[in-house]
Amino acid sequence: MKWMESLRARVILGVLLGAAGLTGMLHLVMLTQVPRRPMVLHLGHGLEVIVAAGLLVAGLLGLRSGLSPFTRLRARLAAVHTGEARRLDGAYPTEVQPLVNDLNALLDRRDEMVSRAMAKAGDLAHGLKTPLAVLNHEAERAEAAGQVELAAAIRQQVEKMRRQMDYHLAHARAAASGADGGASCSVASSAEGLARTLLRLHAGRGLAIDVEVAPAHSVRCSREDLDEMLGNLLDNACKWAKSRVTLGSAASNSGIWITVEDDGPGLDSALMEQVLQRGVRADQAAPGSGFGLAIVRDLAELHGGSIHLSPGPAGGLRASLVLPAA
Repeated sequence: MKWMESLRARVILGVLLGAAGLTGMLHLVMLTQVPRRPMVLHLGHGLEVIVAAGLLVAGLLGLRSGLSPFTRLRARLAAVHTGEARRLDGAYPTEVQPLVNDLNALLDRRDEMVSRAMAKAGDLAHGLKTPLAVLNHEAERAEAAGQVELAAAIRQQVEKMRRQMDYHLAHARAAASGADGGASCSVASSAEGLARTLLRLHAGRGLAIDVEVAPAHSVRCSREDLDEMLGNLLDNACKWAKSRVTLGSAASNSGIWITVEDDGPGLDSALMEQVLQRGVRADQAAPGSGFGLAIVRDLAELHGGSIHLSPGPAGGLRASLVLPAA
């Protein structure tokens, strides 16, 4: 019925039914307290008990039905917050529906602004590709002319600009996709593809990359974001490893734990928190711009995860990436 779509009507009906049932129960109790008139239950009293109990239960159910839209709204807000939904779907009582409509309009506006920001970031990245390519070509010309130090300096700055561009693009992409609860990625497929790529890049060093990931382990993020995180962790491990890098996974109540370990020299415990900050490198003489681990940290946090560094069993560094299970 139309009037039952009102939250106020549901609550009032529940209160009235509950009050009627409670009144009937109190009436029966009072009859048992009349002096010198012992209560004798007969068919009429039995029916009265049944009716009173039924009214009381109906009243409680009515109140529960009246308040249930708030429970559903809270659950759907939580789904939006965790990224499992983008909007507050469903029909609500007439007193609540305007609030839901306003919240959905706000969420739509947010998605529109994020899409515009992503487009602008993509345009910026595309616009920088040509100047960076020109600078890289000039570095090749300088090297051919015998200006080796100048060429190395240009390449270093070009690489730094590329890493900064990658960092901000990855951050913007993850912020845009963080609300996409449908995103899911197999850890094994990402890890195995990256391991093959890095083995080719480090073919001259004789490195071994062991991938020990359960096929059933999937995380709640896009393939691009997972590749970005694991790629940075594996690249960092391969730079420092002596002969072996191991990538494994395990499931827990907190999500999927992905560990990347190397058998390199390790890292001083005092530096483990610092290297997760943007622009900080453990060794200023090593190649890179200091953005790799910061990218992993920011992407993990945007997807509701985290990253931890600790000493590895082989003496090197262990990076533990924790992401929500899909």
